[in-house]
Amino acid sequence: MCAAWVALNAHNLKLKDMNRDTLKRELLAEFLGTFTLIAFGAGVVAQNVLSKGENGSYIAINIAWGIAVTLGVYVAGGVTGAHLNPAVTFALAARRDFAWSKVLPYSIAQIAGAFTASAVVFLVYREAFNAFDGGIRAISGQLGTAGIFATYPGAHLSTAGGLIDQIVGTALLMIVISAIGDVRNMPPSGNLGPLFVGLLVIAIGMAFGFNAGYAINPARDLGPRLFTAVAGWGGGVFTAGNFWFWVPIVGPLIGGPLGVVIYDLFVGKRFPPAQNG
Repeated sequence: MCAAWVALNAHNLKLKDMNRDTLKRELLAEFLGTFTLIAFGAGVVAQNVLSKGENGSYIAINIAWGIAVTLGVYVAGGVTGAHLNPAVTFALAARRDFAWSKVLPYSIAQIAGAFTASAVVFLVYREAFNAFDGGIRAISGQLGTAGIFATYPGAHLSTAGGLIDQIVGTALLMIVISAIGDVRNMPPSGNLGPLFVGLLVIAIGMAFGFNAGYAINPARDLGPRLFTAVAGWGGGVFTAGNFWFWVPIVGPLIGGPLGVVIYDLFVGKRFPPAQNG
């Protein structure tokens, strides 16, 4: 009896260790995938801003962000499916079979990846920052550089308008991601899914980037914003834009599940029974 209990306990401990190892592997993948996304995304904006438009353009920024998403998905996709976005993770937990217990750890890994990537971009371009602003970090104005890392609203945009912007943008993201990942629909062949997700982000940026830079990802915005807060821009990064910082967090967390609900309502649940099974 005692020996059986010891054997069972050892088996349970082994399973717990395997689960820890699996989660660790997933979190490392989400960290590195998000790091890749932000390194290229923030990098292209830094190049454009710090060169005063001589190296880069708005179109280049949109294309680079789309490529950045594609590369990030390729980095982490084989391990986690490459969420790279707490809104995606939250939507999959709310509307699919993703474990709720992993939502917070995934989100922390994604935010940490975005924070670290921002630090690397700043390190690479540190001398360019100093040449641009003389070492005095400004959030806005002609020498403002905080927008290289996080998003800020346009002068025309209200907080309510910004919330709508983020909800709609993230809902569109999840509608199309749901379609791309639905084997009953017309999923891309082979390993082309990440490429089409990248094209989706380019389309969102070109169509809906004017208001506030299409964050559509709490980690993409919060991680870099936290970096700027501790790297010289100060706490103003949280009060700027009438305390804008919460909008790219809350909006996507609403829009993500909403997008999956819309896809399921109009397409996902409308396949014939044989296909649904």
